[in-house]
Amino acid sequence: MERKTFIQKAAGLMLIGIPAYSLVSCSSSDDGSGNPDPDPNPLPSQGNCLTNGTTSAIGGNHGHNLVVSIADVNAGVAKTYSIQGSSPHDHTLTISAANFSSLKTNQAISVTSSNDDGHTHPVTVSCA
Repeated sequence: MERKTFIQKAAGLMLIGIPAYSLVSCSSSDDGSGNPDPDPNPLPSQGNCLTNGTTSAIGGNHGHNLVVSIADVNAGVAKTYSIQGSSPHDHTLTISAANFSSLKTNQAISVTSSNDDGHTHPVTVSCA
């Protein structure tokens, strides 16, 4: 193969391969709801957990829901939550006393759900 032909074929392959790879890799982290997976190293929340409560983002979500109340944050005691929501199967996750201490100082936390139905979910809880 001549050098010119090789360069042309390699350039053509990159023009097709890179966008295709990007599409495939992006689709694996999308939960179908338009919400990206939670950041494994979240930055401090902008909200106030003790005044406004929390919001939760569940990666790879398919109907699960998590509500962490102001009372739970204020109590600061480890608690296990069911996140079944409208999903046909349940997962649980535990927010530790240390996690609640972070939420009290308006720092987002990340936890992983139990492994049920063959998978887990990364969950980020932030201050509203």
